[in-house]
Amino acid sequence: YDEGRGVAQSYTEAVYWYRAAAQQGHAEAQDNLGLMYELGLGVAQNFMLAHMWLSIGATNGSDFAREDINRIAQQMTAEAITEAQRRAQVCMASGYQDCD
Repeated sequence: YDEGRGVAQSYTEAVYWYRAAAQQGHAEAQDNLGLMYELGLGVAQNFMLAHMWLSIGATNGSDFAREDINRIAQQMTAEAITEAQRRAQVCMASGYQDCD
């Protein structure tokens, strides 16, 4: 849905499926969901949630998330980064159920 390969392109639908996979622990989906929040595609732009999902993806082994998180951190205050990291810990500790 993100790129419209074989289906009508829909960022909203892409976010739905990225979130479903992210909540299953899929690191690349966590990275992609973070990018959707960063760019405001299919969701309201939110750097804190972007950082949170990218942090989770990086923790779970996504090399792309490790690169992406550094870029987005440059647009955030130290306090916002700390809060995003706290939210990432809560999200992971809840089994990806308390993530927004």
